[in-house]
Parts: sequence; structure tokens; C-alpha cells
Amino acid sequence: MKIGLALSGGGAKGFAHLGVMKGLLEQGFQPQIISGVSAGAVAAALYAAGYHPDKILEIFIASKFHRFMRISVSFTGILRMERVEKLYEMYLPATFEDLKIPVVVSATDLQAGKTVFFDKGPLVKPLIATCCIPGMFEPMRIDGRMYVDGGILNNLPVEPLIGKCDYIIGVHTNPIDPEMPLRSIRAIMERTLLLAVQNNVKERAAKCNLVIEPPTLHQFTSYDGRKARQIFEIGYEYTMQLTEKLASFKNPLPVDS
Repeated sequence: MKIGLALSGGGAKGFAHLGVMKGLLEQGFQPQIISGVSAGAVAAALYAAGYHPDKILEIFIASKFHRFMRISVSFTGILRMERVEKLYEMYLPATFEDLKIPVVVSATDLQAGKTVFFDKGPLVKPLIATCCIPGMFEPMRIDGRMYVDGGILNNLPVEPLIGKCDYIIGVHTNPIDPEMPLRSIRAIMERTLLLAVQNNVKERAAKCNLVIEPPTLHQFTSYDGRKARQIFEIGYEYTMQLTEKLASFKNPLPVDS
């Protein structure tokens, strides 16, 4: 049985992906291909490079990841990711082909207004591109094109998995909290982005055999990097509660195309 994972974006809430992956591994679900966007793409690449989810969490906590983002105000963004690029290069191979299992990274081509899937050639620049939130991060240029966060158009990238897997598990880390307080510009911006990406998830979630979305993640923001371990544990514990449901999918039904 070939298992594919589709991992959403979510900023700091993406640490839940690592907990979910740990829970799936402990229950005998080992992915053979992963499609990821934004934080989900980073988790996918590091896992496919051979790191256990526990180790990936420790890498981010030890590196104090947020300090690698350099302030650089320009017309295209506030933050630049040059030092993030160097951090990724420390832990990741140079190309997609060097990963231990296939990974697909989706980003938004800002000029063409479409989703682009990367699965060949240099790895790090597409990985950075998919995390570039417009207005906050300077877009990443690849072969003369400007790329930003893939979640804007596709926050659950199942398309690269369809027809290649017997079983697709989607992991979405952006549950909507109807009682979310909107007391700051940042909160309003995040809420607006969440509503937009939620809209493009519904149809794609229907193409998964199972969607894992830990509901208590709504209490965190995309910027809660200092709560990485707590977010990780929520993903892990929620997945371990799905033992019975996962067992029933050992012989999954075909995925709709």
C-alpha cells in the first residue's frame, strides 16, 4: 500500500505536522511520497532527508529559527530569507533527487497567478518560495519568476498525489475559531488569510481518504514559534486518538480523481 501525505501551510502551527507524522509512523503508516506547502513543505523535506519528526523539532528549537529572518524593508517585503537559506543548506541535500523519498513543493507564481509544483532540481529555493507570505517576506526569484506562499491558491496540495498513491492522508493545521478575538491589525490580517486559504481547502480535502485537523490548534497563531513543542504534542496526541479510524483504512478505498 503506497501512502501519500498532503501537508498544509500554517506557520508555527506547522509544528503539528511533525507530531502527526510521528503518530502515523508509530501506527505503521509510513509515507512513500509527500506533497507540502509552506510549513508543510519544510516538514516534508526534512523528513524526506532522513530526520525523524522528533529530531526535526529539536533542530528548529535549537536553531531559534525566527532569528534567521533578517529585517530588510523594501517595496516587495519586510523580511528576507537569506540566512534561512543557509540554515536549510546545513540540513538538506542540494536537490529533490537527493531526498530519500519523493517530495513535491508547491508555490504561487505571482506573475502568472497559478500554482507551480516543484519536484526536480534545486531544493532550497522552492522551499523558501513556498514560505514567502506576501507583504511580509520578499518574494523568491527562481529562473526569473517571482514566487510566494503556495497556500494562497492551494493550501492542501493533493494534486501531485492523485494516481500515485493507494491512500492519501491530508493534514490541515488551520482550523477556524469563530470566537477568535480581532484586537490587532496582525490578528485581522491572519484571520483574513485563514478565511481565504480555508476556501481553497474544501474541494481538495474531499480527495483525501482521511483529513487530520487537530481542532485545538485554533488557539495558536501562525507566529507562535516559541510554543513549538506544545503544538507538536497536540498533533501527536490527536493522531494517536485516531488509532481505530486509521486501522479501518488499512485496506483503503480508491481515491477519487
